[in-house]
Amino acid sequence: MTIPDKNATFPLPHYDRLCFLKNIIQNPNIIVGDYTYYDDFEDVHNFEKNVKYHFDFIGDKLIIGKFCMIASGVTFIMNGANHLTDAISTYPFAIFGHDWANAMEGKTYPTKGDTVIGNDVWIGYNATIMAGITVGDGAIIASNSTVTRDVEPYAVVGGNPAREIKKRFSDEQIKKLVALKWWDWDLERITKNVQALTGKNIADLDMP
Repeated sequence: MTIPDKNATFPLPHYDRLCFLKNIIQNPNIIVGDYTYYDDFEDVHNFEKNVKYHFDFIGDKLIIGKFCMIASGVTFIMNGANHLTDAISTYPFAIFGHDWANAMEGKTYPTKGDTVIGNDVWIGYNATIMAGITVGDGAIIASNSTVTRDVEPYAVVGGNPAREIKKRFSDEQIKKLVALKWWDWDLERITKNVQALTGKNIADLDMP
């Protein structure tokens, strides 16, 4: 049994525009699961450049599960982009110092927490994911979408702002798939099931 190497940076021979993402990430606040890949038209190192407003002093994390597919141009907007929204002005006076330095004394900028992408999620070209969003397992985000709210498992969303277009399976099937967590199986079992995983019948999977 020959299984693709999860530690390979470029798993496709002679092609350096697709990488297993975890193997190029430098920022400790970006956490990526095995076999998640990123495909970029120019340079896979653009990924971290497209995680915007991700400041160490805020501490928010971008967490991406296993077996995800992320297309070129996908952008994550992190909490460093947030401004005051319930104040008279949204202007960040304090960052410019001098006599404005204490403008935020006793106040904090809003934060929406970590951004969490589940497992087996496909994010299409040029999509944007806003801060603090959770995208459920098995979801699909259409190209050019702007995701401003959480996405349910196995939902297909699209548009700006992104709205649910459909569910990929029935509610009963989704419940089974979420519980099954095939991405956590050992690699030998996944390999035995690749024909079923690329099919349409959940009953064909090698159940425990």
